[in-house]
Amino acid sequence: MELNENARIDTSQVEDRRGSGGGGGGIPIPIPAGGGGRGGLVGIIIAVLVALVGGGFGLNAMGGDGGEAGDNTALEQKCAADDALQQLDCRNTLYVNSIQAYWQRALPEAFGERYSPSKTVFFSQAVSTGCGQADSGVGPFYCPADDQVYIDLTFYRVLADQLGAEGEFAQPYVLAHEYGHHVQDLLGTEAQMRRQQQRDPGNANALSVKLELQADCYAGAWAKNATGTADARGEKIFTSISEQDISQAIDTAEKIGDDAIQQRSGRPVNPDEFTHGTSDQRKEWFTRGYQTGDPKSCDTFGSGS
Repeated sequence: MELNENARIDTSQVEDRRGSGGGGGGIPIPIPAGGGGRGGLVGIIIAVLVALVGGGFGLNAMGGDGGEAGDNTALEQKCAADDALQQLDCRNTLYVNSIQAYWQRALPEAFGERYSPSKTVFFSQAVSTGCGQADSGVGPFYCPADDQVYIDLTFYRVLADQLGAEGEFAQPYVLAHEYGHHVQDLLGTEAQMRRQQQRDPGNANALSVKLELQADCYAGAWAKNATGTADARGEKIFTSISEQDISQAIDTAEKIGDDAIQQRSGRPVNPDEFTHGTSDQRKEWFTRGYQTGDPKSCDTFGSGS
């Protein structure tokens, strides 16, 4: 994966709530060796099982207005510097730029709907959202109440060190999955799924899996088309994406399957508790999106999967 050094990083598409100065990527999530509980490895894995790369919809039951304000001053300065692409937050901002540039074109072409941009909020440790309070342990998530993606960038350390997804392309995959949830929100898919869950609570988890797999497929469609995305001046954002990059995304999808996370946390594999899909399912749907490059191929609700 190579990013174009001439691409302009549009920091207006993110909101930096990491505190004054905005740099450094936040405070690492404490993960004591062994042990259970909320702060231990088992606790963090279970939290990740609930919402890892999965939309954060479980936060909906909580109140909140997302009233915090961010300060992008330091981020703007950092991302305008010559070494911007060496900075984790600047690279992630450029990934967001690419994902949204793709959907600006793809959503009307595929579904006849206008794309409304969504900001990604960088936070440290905890954040107030339209879906309520959240901490870093919940993983990256999308909040449909305020139409924003949230991520503590230290999550990538958990993804690499604790879940074994070490590849660089895991990062844009995570973000593309969350923006897949934004697309579902814009198309009404998420709201329709919630109504189905209310009518048929016995299938609530199965419906959640379909939503998550569709977001994986949307991420694959973006990956196929990412080298065609450009900044506001027409400069390409990616100069290349290799098969190794795609393998890294597929590996990430495998590492964060419900069955894989249950096994890693020392719990028996229980399909009744699946909310995001098995490793094989997540790989399958990301791959389908990537091979077709067409978000219309991502009909997980009509496929029986």
